[in-house]
Amino acid sequence: MIVVLLAAAGFSITGLLTDNRTMLNVGLVIWAVAMVGSAIGWLRRRRTFKSVEEAQAAADAGDPRAIRALAILAKLDGDTERAERLLLTAIDAGDVESMWEMGRLVEDRDGIEAGEPWFRMAAENGHFGAKRGFRRGGAFNLDGTNPL
Repeated sequence: MIVVLLAAAGFSITGLLTDNRTMLNVGLVIWAVAMVGSAIGWLRRRRTFKSVEEAQAAADAGDPRAIRALAILAKLDGDTERAERLLLTAIDAGDVESMWEMGRLVEDRDGIEAGEPWFRMAAENGHFGAKRGFRRGGAFNLDGTNPL
């Protein structure tokens, strides 16, 4: 981000000093992109949970993202049954990322064919990574006969 801001400053200053409107406009566009990028980064950082307790409180309030976070922690701890229960709860709330995570959980346990319905559900609901698996030549559509 520092490099982008330095580039914006460089273009802006050079445009002002040389009375070059094009360089000034490029500098302003870079400033705008940097500000939007900073805002998006701030929003993403704001959406993270700072502790398991904070995630648990959000999950108790029904936040599917928090439920998914707890499910991933349970999976990492080896408690796949709890992870599956939590993911199903988040899926019932419509969390597309949980559909993907359920596919990964089932795939790890039972193989890729068993995870395919969960990946398909995620793809049908717009998950980018899951959709890639159903493209021609993708993991679920190697020969092109199993598209979405």
